[in-house]
Amino acid sequence: MTPRLDLIGLIVENMSRSLAFYRRLGFDLPAELDSEGHVEASVGGLRIAWDTVEVIQSFSEYQPPTGGHRVVLAFLFDSPAEVDVKHAELIKAGYVSQLEPFDAFWGQRYASVLDPDDNPVDLFAPLEAA
Repeated sequence: MTPRLDLIGLIVENMSRSLAFYRRLGFDLPAELDSEGHVEASVGGLRIAWDTVEVIQSFSEYQPPTGGHRVVLAFLFDSPAEVDVKHAELIKAGYVSQLEPFDAFWGQRYASVLDPDDNPVDLFAPLEAA
């Protein structure tokens, strides 16, 4: 059997704060999940999970990393304008921009925002045909 990528897991310091960020990206995450230690959602056939540090430490000797990013999530939008709108919305809500929206040489509108756990979350869309 060939393995297939089925789930991406994020370890979070504060579930409520993390889920608030991903709601702004468009995830349907009911508010009652904010107090859970483990949350899952399905997006485009792939699952994403959030686990608190405490949950992970309940079965492993996990220690949060120091320095450097360990994961980058990238979200495809339908248009360059949507990248700009979502980036502006997230910055207005108090999140930190890592890359302001720009037209990348590889043919995409691209931007990056840090989630509450300092994971880069890239926003991109194909540049419209001239």
